[in-house]
This record gives sequence, C-alpha cells and structure tokens, in this order.
Amino acid sequence: MNYGFVIDGRKCIGCHACTVACKSENQVPVGVNRTWVKYVEKGKFPATRRYFTVLRCNHCEEPPCVDICPVEALRKREDGIVDFDGRRCIGCKACAQACPYGALYIDPESHTSAKCNYCAHRKEVGLKPACVVTCPQQAIVSGDLDDPQSEISKLVATEQTSVRRPEKGTSPNMFYIKGDGAALDPLQTQDGRPYLWSEQSRGVGHFAGKSHSESPRQHRAAHLQDDPSMPRKVYDIPSKGVVWGWEVPAYVWSKGISSGLFMLFFMLTVVLSLQLPDEMQWSTWGISLAFLGLTGGFLIKDLDRPDRFQSVMLRPQFRSWLVRGGYIIGGYGAFLALWAVGKLLGLPAVEQVALWGGMFFAFMTSIYTAFLFGSARGRDFWQSPLMPFHMLLTSLVAGGAAMMLLMVLFGAPDILVGLLRWGLAAGVALNAVIMVSELFGRHPSKQAEAAAHQISAGALKSQFWVGAFLLGCLLPFFIFVWSSSLPLLSLGSILSLGGIYYAEKLWVRAPQLVSVS
Repeated sequence: MNYGFVIDGRKCIGCHACTVACKSENQVPVGVNRTWVKYVEKGKFPATRRYFTVLRCNHCEEPPCVDICPVEALRKREDGIVDFDGRRCIGCKACAQACPYGALYIDPESHTSAKCNYCAHRKEVGLKPACVVTCPQQAIVSGDLDDPQSEISKLVATEQTSVRRPEKGTSPNMFYIKGDGAALDPLQTQDGRPYLWSEQSRGVGHFAGKSHSESPRQHRAAHLQDDPSMPRKVYDIPSKGVVWGWEVPAYVWSKGISSGLFMLFFMLTVVLSLQLPDEMQWSTWGISLAFLGLTGGFLIKDLDRPDRFQSVMLRPQFRSWLVRGGYIIGGYGAFLALWAVGKLLGLPAVEQVALWGGMFFAFMTSIYTAFLFGSARGRDFWQSPLMPFHMLLTSLVAGGAAMMLLMVLFGAPDILVGLLRWGLAAGVALNAVIMVSELFGRHPSKQAEAAAHQISAGALKSQFWVGAFLLGCLLPFFIFVWSSSLPLLSLGSILSLGGIYYAEKLWVRAPQLVSVS
C-alpha cells in the first residue's frame, strides 16, 4: 500500500470542517494544527476571486524529516504513512527545519513533535481519516495510490494535479486538483497586508509570544511589492512557534572556538614544530575542553525534552547528522582527554596520537554542522555549497582569536604573535568574502533568495552590516593589518569572536523568517 491524499480545489469551500475534525479526533491543543485551510485572494475589486487550500503533512516518498530525526521518532511505515512516536522525541525541532511544507509543530503539552499521521489509528481498524469523513463536499480523497482501482488512483491518473515544491525531491503523496500556484507557494503572496490571524503572528494559546515573527510586513519576501492586484493571503493559521533560537548559533560559536583552537595548536606544535610554554599548552587544552562542554550544554538547552538527550547516543538513527555530530564531538572530547593523560604521564607517543586524532575530530567538529544544515531541506539558504567552508573558516578565525588572547596573556614571542596576527587578518577577510558570496551569489531557489535578502537588505540588514560585517570583520581586519599593539590585537580578537556569533545568529535566523506554508 501507498496511502496519500487528493485535495480537490473544485469542491473545497473553505469551511474548516477538516481542521475541526482533526483537532477533535487527535486532541490537538490550542495554538497548533495538524491540518488547516489557507485563503488566498486574487484580482482587484470588483474582479476578485478567493482560493481555498488545505495544508498538512504530505506523507512524502522520501521524507526528509525521517532522515534528520536523531532518535527514530519519525518513521515511514510500509503503507506509506509518515508516522511519529512522541515517546521517543527529544524535541530537537530538526524535523520542522527539514520539512519543506511546514507540517510539523511542537506539542505544547508533551513538548514533542507532532503532525498529521493520516489518522493511523483509524486506518488500522478500517476507517478513513477524520478529515475525509467530515468534509461536506468530499473535497478530500484518501486511499491507496498503488491500487489502480482506488478512487484516489483514478483521480491522479485522469486529472491534472500538482504538488507542493516538487523541486525538493521528496515525492509528496498529497496531490491538488485545481491547486492555485499562489496558494501552494507562499512566496507568491503578499504578507505585507493584514489578514485574519495576522495580528497573532506571534502565536496563540500555548505559543503566545514564542514565534519568530514580529510583523508580517517586516518579513515580506524580497521580490514582492505592495500591489493590490497581486495575490494576497487573507486567512492563515498563526505561526506554530517552531524555531531554532539563540542556542543553535551559540553552539556553532562555542564548538568553533574549541575546534579552531585545537587545530591551530596542532599546526603550531606539529606542522611548524614550535615549542609552546607548558602553561599555554594547558590553557589551550583547558579552553578547548571547556568550550566543547559548553557546546554540549547549548545543544541540550535547545531541546524541548532535555530529559531525553541521552537517546541521541543510546538509540541513534545514524542517517541523522545530529547523531553523527554527537559521536564526532564525543570522539573529539576523548582525544582531548587522551592528550591530557599523555602530557601528565610524560608519554610523548600518546601525546602525538592524541594530537593527530584530535586534529581529525576537531576538523570534523568544525564542519559537520554544514551537513546538518544541509539536511534541513525546508531551509534553502542552508543548502549553499559554501557552507562547509563557512563553518571551517569561522572555526579557524574563532580559534585564532582565542589563541591570540592566550598569546597576549602569556607573552608569546613577537614572531609568533606576528604570524597569528597576519593569519587572522587573512581569515577575517576571507570570512567576509564568503559571507558576501553567500548573500549575493546565485541562489538555488526563491526561498534562499528571500532569506539572503532578509540579511542584506531586509529586517536584519542593520544587524548584519553593523554588527557582523563592520564591527565583526572590517574593524578587526584593519586592526590586525595596521597595528601590532597587544591591547589592540586583543580588541580585534574580541570583536572577531563577537562578529562570528552575530553572523551565525543571523544565518540561523534569516531562513526561518521565510514562510514555507
């Protein structure tokens, strides 16, 4: 079997019976929805028309939410239904970032992910989903797409249908007859105008005040203008409040400091064969370990069910880069501990093994987040091929800034300070080039373009150009190039560290301001 849905736009009257039936059947809390109806209007009065679109999980053939889930809380059943198990979910919200259709939400009572599961409990006893039996117009058709005699299979075979975002390669099993393009693609509508529930875009009920959206006008897509003749959204649900907050850029920042510092330590002691003072070696080790521990703390803090964090290691789903990243961080921490053992016991061979192993895991720690972001297929801006270089370079700059502060503190030789100073100048400049390239280069989709616009010329432009670019890149670059003063080098290092956090915060936030539903 391969269950799916057909939404017949010729019949839907926008009555919300499906929404109410779903809420009643599945005890969906206030403020969130598993299925909902969006209204879009086209034309200019008096020649206007309203389109109704039912939105929910698409039960994809290749569901990205399943691949990114670290604990197998989401799974694709043999009958094609993408189901969830709230008993396993750790509330990492990665599935919500991976879904190109905005179908997942965090249940405000259980603090775990939930979505439409095709009323699996009803299907198992031979009943249709609640929305199907409730629809007064029979506009929602469910059934087995692999059965050529089923009603849904005949509709898909004989009617012209469309799906949402086919370019994502998920092969959705939710088909629309007479599905309007502006209703299926949120970037074709104007979010700048008020609509029903737009005044509650910060969430309602359990999610009041928890959304990332301050104003629908503030986050209008880059290419849209205020034009009354353009399609406009006039009814939609409030935001579900699903968002990666400050903890995620903080974890990127802290692991960058830890991994970058150790990589530079390896380069100085192994590649360049320089002998650093013992107090500086131990300080490098201690800061790397401390910031690695801080990374784990930020990751746990971001979970809505932190009491289940150990499931990532004990019940892993190895296709998820959250799991792979957890093991990479664990391996890095193990080699840090091994280096300390070798140093304390005076075992140079153990130190060398720890340095080489630590270098490999530090490198992987610095870049694996790029692949995690890449698997979040609902956020096109993160699909940039420059993302691994972005992560590696920010780690090296962050580590270099931390190393510079250590050198100033412990009085390193001038030649070593000068070498690091010019390396930081080059790193900061290259980091600025990569950021600008990500913003103004070619983008894979309108969603990615809209996210880049939010940073470069939209709601986040002041924060980027002043905080991340001017204070975080340009000013440190001039300091590193034109000054050898230790206080100024310390200031440049601190500004670089602040700029990296600020930039990562914007890189995480901006794609989440672009609507996917």
